[in-house]
Amino acid sequence: MKKQVLRHAEQTVSRLAKEYPAVLVTGARQTGKTTLLKKITDARNIPYTTFDDPMEEASAKNDAKSFIEFHPAPRVFDEVQYVPHLFRYLKMQIDSDRKNGMYFLTGSQQFNLMEATAESLSGRIAVLQLYPLSERELRGESFDAPFIPSKQYLLARNKEIASFAVPQKKLWTSIQRGFYPEVAAANNAPRDFYANYLKTYIERDIRKLAHVASEMQFLQFISIAAARTAQLLNYADIARECSVSEVTVKKWISLLLSSGVIYLLPPYSANVEKRVVKTPKLYFMDTGLAAYLTRWTNPEVLCSGASAGAFFETYVVAEIVKSFANKGITPPLFFYRDKDKTEIDLLIEQDGILYPVEIKKTATPTGDDAKNFHILSRIKNVQIADAVVICSTNNVVSLSHNGVNAAAIPAQFV
Repeated sequence: MKKQVLRHAEQTVSRLAKEYPAVLVTGARQTGKTTLLKKITDARNIPYTTFDDPMEEASAKNDAKSFIEFHPAPRVFDEVQYVPHLFRYLKMQIDSDRKNGMYFLTGSQQFNLMEATAESLSGRIAVLQLYPLSERELRGESFDAPFIPSKQYLLARNKEIASFAVPQKKLWTSIQRGFYPEVAAANNAPRDFYANYLKTYIERDIRKLAHVASEMQFLQFISIAAARTAQLLNYADIARECSVSEVTVKKWISLLLSSGVIYLLPPYSANVEKRVVKTPKLYFMDTGLAAYLTRWTNPEVLCSGASAGAFFETYVVAEIVKSFANKGITPPLFFYRDKDKTEIDLLIEQDGILYPVEIKKTATPTGDDAKNFHILSRIKNVQIADAVVICSTNNVVSLSHNGVNAAAIPAQFV
């Protein structure tokens, strides 16, 4: 039986509908886009139309103008990626009788949708990226602020920590299982869900967008990419492993990115006195999907395996990304890595302040986990906040390394 989960993006969609004529909720398949919109719009008795229905799709394609006339606003249009030409007619209808909250749209092919909205609905539509469930949502928390590790944020979260301290076994069960609603909030077997998810994703999205000749070859590619989560994106390396060209890999990575399956974390290069890398880091936005693709079928084995650090880092980064995305904010996230391979996992930029974050799997943090924070002196002309180490501890711990102080905080703070 599926557990009812309050989505933090719900308030954001309602707010945006009061500010724009149209709201588009986009993201990967099975993240709960339709469920989210229907909960909001059913309360207002707003009619629902899905272009998963071949008859509705054909009707919109054959005579879009008449279709809009027979489906007056307010209206929910689901899976609009199948009818991108409809956007120009939505624009005409909005411009003829502009009101806020006229159209609620969902779609799972962000690249095509962004192109269509930019051309036709610029200034008329708000876009919200919906990812799989967050830990906050699964715990039933009402707290929905973006993760900014300021003193005020950390003090507020520290008051709540006792109520949701997470045992290691439960944490790694969640990481291995994943956060798609059908597996995280229901009793569906992860293996069955992800097998069907990939089949649907490749057949219905990838084949249309990329004209992939071999489903097996694309499945090999996405599995190889999953094995490199939390690593620098290396197109040549993936191309060699897949026996395809770098051009093909770049195209396929773009598809994973545009459909919300992965996230690319950009390097921080402003105000830095030393040469830094210019390559982004690759993260899968769901650890369960990455675990399925890389054949980690047991949480205990994953926790103690060679990929444990990468999966813990992926989990934390994904949770931080969700905390911003659910509020409709583009995540202001970067990482630092110089030519000496010294790295800080995250730099969060907010109001002219950089918040440095290291991510460590350990449950017993020491000063050595803060050793890379000394390189912050290489970043000039910007205010730098106190550093934090996100780890598996259940308490806040003070750390120090060569005169640099930091706080180790539980992953549950995110």
